[in-house]
Amino acid sequence: MTGTPTLVRTRAELDTALRAGDGSRRAVVMTMGALHAGHLSLVEQARALADTVVVTIFVNPLQFAPTEDLSRYPRDLEGDVRLLTAPGLLRAGDVVFAPTPDVVYPDGDPVVRVSAGSVGDVLEGAARPGHLDGVLTVVLKLMHLTRPDVALYGEKDAQQLAAIRRMVHDLDVPVEVVGAPLVRDADGLALSSRNAYLTAEERDRALGLSRALRAGVERAASGATASEVRAAAGAELAASGVDDVDYVALVDPSTFAEVPDDVHGDALLLLAARVGTTRLIDNTALTLAPSTGVGARTAPEGARA
Repeated sequence: MTGTPTLVRTRAELDTALRAGDGSRRAVVMTMGALHAGHLSLVEQARALADTVVVTIFVNPLQFAPTEDLSRYPRDLEGDVRLLTAPGLLRAGDVVFAPTPDVVYPDGDPVVRVSAGSVGDVLEGAARPGHLDGVLTVVLKLMHLTRPDVALYGEKDAQQLAAIRRMVHDLDVPVEVVGAPLVRDADGLALSSRNAYLTAEERDRALGLSRALRAGVERAASGATASEVRAAAGAELAASGVDDVDYVALVDPSTFAEVPDDVHGDALLLLAARVGTTRLIDNTALTLAPSTGVGARTAPEGARA
């Protein structure tokens, strides 16, 4: 099937477009716009998993603190739609839902919200209080509005993905949640809409995040303890000249609790740092090997750069 997707902005337009769609299986990719190759890889995977694909473009005010970048967050709906209509992505019968806040929250800020629970109290939750609650609230609303069979999210926001999986499980939401691999630029920087804020000099310093991940992976592979892995990653990050480090964490992928030194096996190494005025996050999966140095999981492309 060829042609262009339907762009809708209201609930009524969305409902009409969804009823007109072909096929029995629907996928949704939720974005805040300012699309890049990471988003497009999600759409490409959605295309392979479903008959109809819905992409939402909505800058959600609930997940921004008063001091954060809601007003200046990059917005380019025309450019986003142009990217989404590239070959192999959206086509006739697919939908782009680009509502305004009054459409998503017709009564203003919602009185009832979703709580991320304990996973929302650490790392991103501690650095950005209420952030994950705002994410889960809009995700649940958009799931209800788009009625997907499958929803795809990037693994770059690992804690967010874990919180969404838990919400879907705990609240019996009939949606399959699929995580898609983090995408990096050729120099190793994890793709993010906020990368547009970086100057050339700041971008060079931002590469310290992927170098810090590599340092952690290498120490883990050599049989280092969790504390030693965190220290290696933290030292590399500090040496890169970032302006502020929010956290360097090594956690259990299912609970996001910090891994103790007497544990071996799979873990997630997560970083958050500020470069100039831009806050960046990154992560990699690794394996804490026994002291004999037996194999570690390979870091993502770029973290090995």
